[in-house]
Amino acid sequence: LKVHMKKTPIAADVDVSTLSKGTPGFSGADLENLVNEAALLAAKRNKEKVEMEDFEEAKDKVVMGLARKSKVISEEDKKTTAYHEGGHALVARFLPGTDAVNKITIIPRGRSIGITWFLPEENEFQYKIQLESRLSVAFGGRVAEEIVFGRISTGAADDISRATELARKMVCAWGMSEVLGPLSYAQEKKQVFLGREIAQHRDYSEETAQKIDEEIESLIGDSCDRTRKILNENMDILHKLANILLEKEAVTGSELDDLIRVMRPGIEFPA
Repeated sequence: LKVHMKKTPIAADVDVSTLSKGTPGFSGADLENLVNEAALLAAKRNKEKVEMEDFEEAKDKVVMGLARKSKVISEEDKKTTAYHEGGHALVARFLPGTDAVNKITIIPRGRSIGITWFLPEENEFQYKIQLESRLSVAFGGRVAEEIVFGRISTGAADDISRATELARKMVCAWGMSEVLGPLSYAQEKKQVFLGREIAQHRDYSEETAQKIDEEIESLIGDSCDRTRKILNENMDILHKLANILLEKEAVTGSELDDLIRVMRPGIEFPA
């Protein structure tokens, strides 16, 4: 990233480390595009140097596409999205082992009308407590909707899919079930031949399959309970965060931390 910045005047507020964490998997061409987009935004705003906000907006555009400012979103959907994304972010800040919140936004981009960005840590290993926290964060949006509005929407479909897949890997691939123990139950894909679809091979009994399902359900259930407890105990913060999002459309991770510190003086965030 620094290589591509060499020919661009960069403001002092640009945090290269934070940008790097927020662009995992970017190729050299992607990073070059990011710098170019940020420079164009800064030029349009008559800035002499490219600032952090330019890079953040450029990253959103590169990853998710242009902001769809012309898209008409109902007030009800905006409010649902604000609480949904706020739920994800708030749960993440109150649980150990979660990735840092980079930004929460309810600006429509691509196929999404809101997203919470995280800054993933580049660790070789992930531990059970971290994965359990990730499950709880994934359900932050759905549970927030349920508590605030007394209903749930289709907005959590992708969250549910990713959480279920993560829980399945914890049980079947990583041996993190106390009931089933450190055994691998990952299904193997057989070789594909002409005219045949991929077949799944399972070398365990129906009884074991049922236990696997029960363990996955248990992980999901426990994660939802943690999420619900955190949100119920911090509804005042969630309401405030949602209102700020409705007003500003975006909140940074540092702004979220500042809000929590104001409303919970002396708080120490879990590591």
